[in-house]
Amino acid sequence: MKHYLLSVVTPAGGEPPSPEVLERIMRNVDGFHQELRRAGAWVFAGGLSAPATATVVRATGGDTLLTDGPYIEGKEYLGGLCIIKAPDLDAALAWGRKAAQAITLPIEVRPFEGEAED
Repeated sequence: MKHYLLSVVTPAGGEPPSPEVLERIMRNVDGFHQELRRAGAWVFAGGLSAPATATVVRATGGDTLLTDGPYIEGKEYLGGLCIIKAPDLDAALAWGRKAAQAITLPIEVRPFEGEAED
C-alpha cells in the first residue's frame, strides 16, 4: 500500500472564514478524518501555522544559516496536510476529492516514493 500526501493549498493574504463558516468546515474535516480512520487509510493529518511563523534552515559550507519567515513569497502556501494509505492513485484521488469537499480549498495529491510498510 502506498502513502500519499494530501496538501491543503491555502490562499495567502485572504480573509479567514467567519467563525460560523470555520466551525462548519472543521466539523466536515473531522468527519473526513473519521472516515479515513474507519477505512484504514488514516496515517496522519494536521494544520500548519501561517508562513510568517516559519524559520528556514539553510546549510552553508560547514555551518547553517537561519532565516525568519517563508523562503518564497507566493499567492498560496501549504496550510495543512494529511498522509493517507491507498492502494493506488485512483483511490488517493478519491480521498483528495473528499478532502476538497470538506476543507473547501484545493488539495494537491502526491505519492511518496516507494511503497509504505504496513
